[in-house]
Amino acid sequence: MRVGLLTSGGDAPGMNACIRAVTRACLYYGMEVIGFHQGYEGLLDDDYEIMKVSSVADIIHRGGTILQTARSARFQTTDGTLDGYEVLKKHGIEALVVIGGDGSLRGALQLYEMTRMPVFGLPGTIDNDLAYTDFTIGFDTAVNTALQAIGNIRDTSSSHGRTTIIEVMGRNCGDIALNAGLAGGAETILIPEKSFNLDDIVKKLQAGLARGKKHSIIIKAEGAGISTDELAAVLGEKLGSETKQVILGYIQRGGSPTARDRILASRTGVRCVELIREGASNAAIGIKGDTIVDYPLAVALAMEKDSHLEFQRICDILL
Repeated sequence: MRVGLLTSGGDAPGMNACIRAVTRACLYYGMEVIGFHQGYEGLLDDDYEIMKVSSVADIIHRGGTILQTARSARFQTTDGTLDGYEVLKKHGIEALVVIGGDGSLRGALQLYEMTRMPVFGLPGTIDNDLAYTDFTIGFDTAVNTALQAIGNIRDTSSSHGRTTIIEVMGRNCGDIALNAGLAGGAETILIPEKSFNLDDIVKKLQAGLARGKKHSIIIKAEGAGISTDELAAVLGEKLGSETKQVILGYIQRGGSPTARDRILASRTGVRCVELIREGASNAAIGIKGDTIVDYPLAVALAMEKDSHLEFQRICDILL
């Protein structure tokens, strides 16, 4: 049996660990693996390599993806999807494994619905915005990267007596902000899932100043509904003190994946190959609690993301 493999969309720490797991599990069970470079773009361009044990040696600790990745407007079209299917057929591929986020898995679903090519999705994204899984591959590393940055920024913020706004990634999901902000002891966390009042934020910061607090850290998710520039300007004016802003950006996507991400990538990757061997037609593989789970792609992508109200309540109490 021959399996296709690609990474798509934004890169995430742990993608290499997942490539390794899928490749080695396939080879263990006597399957061949073809890895396509640059995601769906590479599939359309027929840019591939035959994956061997040596292809994935010494990569479990590396960030990024050895197969490289890209976003593909071409593949989203009907003609593009069918062209990709023809490439898969040409190579005798009987199942395709896609490692990526929401858009990548939706591309996989489109391929399945149009051609009935067996397709399997693994959750590779730092955003943690896929509802069917508690955690995505790369999320834990991104949180820890943000947490380290918070600690560094807190040192200089304290030295200068500043309020500092730290913007983290996550698009329209506030999970990185919630987790990094809680673990980093931020004074305020702004996320897309919860409305906020600027006056309330100002009052909280003023109360801190009144009790002798010299500095404040605000964690803001990039999709929180107000630009970081605007927030800094408003707080600076109302507090009458310097307000700095730090946008962490792509450093959250890089770096060596944490043990948690490596293990999640390995467990989901092996389960994916087992599903292929069992004759499944399509699936999105993830984790609930400590159990690896799988759902039909259409079911998984139709699920609504938990807004983590309990988590937000804890933050309200402690921050």
